[in-house]
Amino acid sequence: MNIFFVLDGKSVKQIFLVVIAAFFTAMFLFMSNLSLSPVFSTKDGPKAVYRGEKDIALTFNIGWGDEKAEPILDALKKENVKSATFFLAGSWAERHPDIVNRIVKEGFEIGILGYAYEDYTELEDVNIGKDIAKAKEAFSKLNIKEIKLLRAPTGHFDERSLKIAERYGYTVVHWSVDSKDWTNPGVNQIITNVKKADKGDIVLLHASDSAKQTAKAVPGILHELQNKGLKLVTVSELIANGEVESKEIK
Repeated sequence: MNIFFVLDGKSVKQIFLVVIAAFFTAMFLFMSNLSLSPVFSTKDGPKAVYRGEKDIALTFNIGWGDEKAEPILDALKKENVKSATFFLAGSWAERHPDIVNRIVKEGFEIGILGYAYEDYTELEDVNIGKDIAKAKEAFSKLNIKEIKLLRAPTGHFDERSLKIAERYGYTVVHWSVDSKDWTNPGVNQIITNVKKADKGDIVLLHASDSAKQTAKAVPGILHELQNKGLKLVTVSELIANGEVESKEIK
């Protein structure tokens, strides 16, 4: 005996819409989970941290310039900020030992931003290693020898650079909130860009001379974070404050 199922056009359309809705719901949940993952990693390999579980870390990149670092340090001091992490290019640190010394004396954490501020994804393995080693030597000469954190100079990294950084004893640190302060969009816009930060976030800021408005934005940023009840910590403290998850980087 043959059995036939007859569907009219309306029923087919309804089933099609249900399937499409289910597909996009699944995709949304998948992408949401990815966006909350606090670590990039290679498969069974080194990791690049960009989020934690609680508290919040302000990070400042300095690759070049003579004018903006100290006003930002002044603003942090005025607001009684004791915890932040500065990622410094080795070449810049060599030229500004007094500012580096001030950063250390005021209790802030230092990470390295490479040496020559080159894109690691465009360098051969041996040259990535040379850049990291040269930066390490530069900070050793400044008597700063316990640095464990590295940020890819241009923010670009891949599986190779993660493995090379690990070989030299560094954890690569990215970010989850970008202030876009280097574009100088206005003090209020910088504050708005950081305002969305929440517990576990690592915030990217700059103290190079391209960041002309960051020092003025610091008080407003801190006010917004305080209103959320967020505690400022260094990146190392953020990493130590909870477990992290990972997703694979090719």
